[in-house]
Amino acid sequence: MKVTIVSRNPKSKKFPITLELASSSRVSDISTEIHKQFSQYTVERQRLTTEDKKVLETDKTLGEQGLEGDCTIYFKDLGRQIGWRTVFLIEYGGPILIHPIFYHLSKSIYSTSFTHSPMQTACYYMVMAHFIKRELETIFVHRFSHGTMPFRNVFKNSAHYWLLSGVNLAFWVYGPWFARGQGVSVRNDIWLYGSVAVWAWAEISNFFTHMTLRNLRPPGTRVRAIPYGYGFDLVSCPNYFFEFIAWTAICFLTTSWSAFLFNIVATGQMYIWAVKKHKSYKKDFKEYPRNRSAMFPFIA
Repeated sequence: MKVTIVSRNPKSKKFPITLELASSSRVSDISTEIHKQFSQYTVERQRLTTEDKKVLETDKTLGEQGLEGDCTIYFKDLGRQIGWRTVFLIEYGGPILIHPIFYHLSKSIYSTSFTHSPMQTACYYMVMAHFIKRELETIFVHRFSHGTMPFRNVFKNSAHYWLLSGVNLAFWVYGPWFARGQGVSVRNDIWLYGSVAVWAWAEISNFFTHMTLRNLRPPGTRVRAIPYGYGFDLVSCPNYFFEFIAWTAICFLTTSWSAFLFNIVATGQMYIWAVKKHKSYKKDFKEYPRNRSAMFPFIA
């Protein structure tokens, strides 16, 4: 069969190109051939679609995706790519660098001397433990379904963590207004240790769900399967739900609007991802449990 590759960019002078392929050829074969002809277009930066913009799955054959006889496939250059693992390390590294600066150099930042309250100290170690955990999971636990993302997106993604959960949270939580001796910083033992306990439970639960997802995908593959077990009996994305609980515990511990702001924004984004994954599960697996919600048990 004759396959014509057309660029989505009308100004492109490299396309169209024509390839002679069998219907049993995989889309990945086309990506490889494009890379051979144009070395700058690595496989990771290519998006191949049909005329109606349906993305072609790289591991499936042309015939399996309804492409038979002479056909046209549309190419889009996604731009320079960066590995998802590297992106996560950069994102989570921001708060790990920023929070110690505001906590340990508070005299220089706020131009006054004060002693941190137990609430501030607890929040500091909770936030640090959360992001160190995320870094370790990125290195040793996560198996990514997509290897890369456009390099330009790393700045947008990092801003969420570096600014909202970094500078914004650290500046307002570690300031002198919450210092030891200030009435608004007083927390009784139930309030303080209860918040820490809920946070710890949520963080451990989040880790267990990440391990469940890891074990579904053999190393070096993009295999998808239905997750079962702790948390997954109620929602499709319990990892997001437990993260929401962990940050909610920090919100009620600090009572700082900056913590609530970050949690609202983060939860909104996680919910969007959860709904997308939930719909994808139901579409790809006919036997997918119908009683599950996307992110919040019994709600949505």
